[in-house]
Amino acid sequence: MTAPLTIDKGRSATTEPGAQNTKQLFLRGVLSKLGPGLITGASDDDPSGIATYSQVGAQFGYTLLWTMVLSYPLMAAIQEICGRIGRVTGCGLAANLRKNYPRPVLFLALVLMSAANIFNLGADIGAMGSSAALLMPGTTKAFTVVFGLVSLLAVLFIPYTSYAKYLKWLTLSLFAYVVAAFLVHVSWRSVLTATLVPRMAFNQDSFVALIAVLGTTISPYLFFWQASQEAEEVKNNRGEKALKRAPAQANAQLQRIHIDTLVGMAFSNSVAFFIILTAASTLHTHGITNVRTCAQAASALAPIAGRFAEALFVCGIVGTGLLAVPILAASAAYAVGEGCKWTTSLEKSPRKAPGFYASITIATLIGLLMDFVHIDPVKALVWAAVLNGVVAAPLMAVIMVMASSRKVMGKFLVPSYLRWIGWLATVMMACVSAGVFLARK
Repeated sequence: MTAPLTIDKGRSATTEPGAQNTKQLFLRGVLSKLGPGLITGASDDDPSGIATYSQVGAQFGYTLLWTMVLSYPLMAAIQEICGRIGRVTGCGLAANLRKNYPRPVLFLALVLMSAANIFNLGADIGAMGSSAALLMPGTTKAFTVVFGLVSLLAVLFIPYTSYAKYLKWLTLSLFAYVVAAFLVHVSWRSVLTATLVPRMAFNQDSFVALIAVLGTTISPYLFFWQASQEAEEVKNNRGEKALKRAPAQANAQLQRIHIDTLVGMAFSNSVAFFIILTAASTLHTHGITNVRTCAQAASALAPIAGRFAEALFVCGIVGTGLLAVPILAASAAYAVGEGCKWTTSLEKSPRKAPGFYASITIATLIGLLMDFVHIDPVKALVWAAVLNGVVAAPLMAVIMVMASSRKVMGKFLVPSYLRWIGWLATVMMACVSAGVFLARK
């Protein structure tokens, strides 16, 4: 005979802290799995991304919201594959290309990625300068030089992990786009339809917008960055080794990469979704369909910030720019340094990795010089995203071949579901890039 069920309030009170402790342990467990993937996701919403999403929302309204649903599994898969390559081999993408493939393949990958990075880097620095000029007295050119030099000096003299720890708080201003979407009139039924039912006109403007959105979410510099950061985790943490040499660590590390990447890319895409939505609900509905200036882009935040909209926008642009510019320059430097067998690490001093830091300096200065060519800063940001999208497809094809090679990955070939999604992403990027050149105007 069982005892009757009773409710012991005292017992309940004593077990509740245990439940809370369980939740805290679970949360700590999840947070402990976040690292390179989360940083990669946060840096994905750089000034180029903010400008691209704002322009797409202003020009097309809600029409392209579905791209955020489509791109999430694609970008998460390709970034996880890059992370796996770095952790399994203990080397970045360029080092693996140098070791396992003909030199022309390495050279082509370095040229494509470096060209896209430097153009993107210059556009981001220019956007920071033109944004700061909205609030403070001074010329855009002067602010651009200041931000370019500050970004460079910070990378040269401050470990990036310390630098990013403080600057990431500025990027919280991006959540203003989320809040603003709930303060303006939004047809949520139309939003749901646009999110779940893909539609677009088959003309050149639509394909340019589509490749810009995909190029700023699935960006070449993020491929190289995440693989190199996973390789650095191996080098900088005592007891950790490349999984090819320490297969016993595989389950824990591959699970961490999976969770880290899913969370990081979800963060990136959620913010991007709301930037498009907010721009569509404010700029597009008021007839602003072509964002030409940072001031116009900033006006999307007027419903939440009023006369402080420009200040909020500037915090977002400057915060994400100061985080992204070092990653853009460093990802190119990682690729060049690994290809040339140099010491590569953001945690080492310039004296211990001179070639690596020289590459960062050259990339940053070339990007800075580009800002003295008379190009509309917002247009430059959007075209930086387009260039990333066009360059991404051939680099993704190389990555997918590498991830499926036993010579490179040993017994840790990427799972079949990742291979299918990765190749789907590669084919889609190639098709959209072709559409930019083949579609009617």
